[in-house]
Amino acid sequence: MSRLILAPMEGLADDVLRDVLTSTLAYDWCVTEFVRVTGTVMPHSLYLRMSPELKQGSKTAAGTPTRVQLLGSDPDMMARNAAHLARLKPAGIDLNFGCPAPLVNRHRGGAALLGEPALLHAIVRAVRAVVPAEIPVTAKMRLGIDDTSRALDCALALEAGGAESLVVHARTKADGYKPPARWEWLARIREEVGLPLIANGEVWTLQDYFDIRAVSGCDDVMLGRGAVADPMLASRIRLRLAGTTPQDAMQDWETLRGLIARFWLLANRKLAPQHTPGRLKQWLGLMRRAYPQAEALYADLRPLRHADAMSPVLRSHGIVVSEDRAAA
Repeated sequence: MSRLILAPMEGLADDVLRDVLTSTLAYDWCVTEFVRVTGTVMPHSLYLRMSPELKQGSKTAAGTPTRVQLLGSDPDMMARNAAHLARLKPAGIDLNFGCPAPLVNRHRGGAALLGEPALLHAIVRAVRAVVPAEIPVTAKMRLGIDDTSRALDCALALEAGGAESLVVHARTKADGYKPPARWEWLARIREEVGLPLIANGEVWTLQDYFDIRAVSGCDDVMLGRGAVADPMLASRIRLRLAGTTPQDAMQDWETLRGLIARFWLLANRKLAPQHTPGRLKQWLGLMRRAYPQAEALYADLRPLRHADAMSPVLRSHGIVVSEDRAAA
C-alpha cells in the first residue's frame, strides 16, 4: 500500500500546522522541523517545544505518528542527542541532509554534507547504534550540492549506515525549489538501493502524485509545500487510490474553512496576537495557488496586523472559531 508522509518544512510546518493538516487522517506519519545539533546535548524541554506531540505518545491530536528530525554534522553529538531524544519515545528519528538554506549550509548542516558520503554514513551509523531498535531511524537527502554526481554514493552511504528508509527530494541544493524536480533521478537511486525509497519534490496536484510515482517507480510519496497549498491533496489522493472520485473544490473549501478556524484557534493559543496574523497569511499565501476563496480571504486580511482585527474578517468569510482569544 502506498504511504503518504507530511514533510518537515522549516519555518512553515510547526506543530500547529501539523495538527491541522494531519486532521484529515490521510498521512501515515509526519516529520517535525529540524532540531539543530551543535556542541551540546539539547534538553528535553527543547524537543518538547519543537514537538509537543511527544507529550501525547508522539502523535498529533488526530493520531498521526510524528517523527522528530535532527540536523548536524558531528556523528558523536548527533548520536548523543539522538540517544537523549529517544528517552522521550518519538515515533521515529529522521536525519536532515536536505536543507538548502544558506545559513544552515554555512554551518555544515543539511545539504552541505552531500559532498561527504563517508560522513553521512558515519552519522547514520552512530545514531542507529544508540537508538533502540523499535524507534525507526530514517534520512532525507537531496541529489547533491551543485550537481548529481554523488547522489548514488550518498544514498548508498545512508543505506549502509543503517537508515530504515530514505526520502529523496529530487533537486540539488543549488536547485533550491525551482521547478522542475528531477524525478528521473529517483528511479536511478531506487535501482541501486535496497531500502524503501520515498519520492519527494514538486507534487502540487493529484496528477503530480501519479506522475512522480510513474517516473520514479516509488510507491511512497512525501508531500511538502503542495500539501500546504492544498490541504485536501492527501485526502484526494487517498480517495483516488481507493477508486472513489474526489469531491470538487467547492466542497473542499467547506472543509478548509473548518481547518482555518482550527489553525487560528491553535495559533492564538501558542503565539502573541501580533504574530498570529503573519502565520495565517503565510499559509493563505500558499493556498491561493489552489483556491480562489483563499485569494479573496488573503486580500481582506493582508493589511491587518493584529489578531483582534483578523477575527471579524474571518467570520465574514464564514470561518467561525469556537473559542476566542480571551477564552484561550
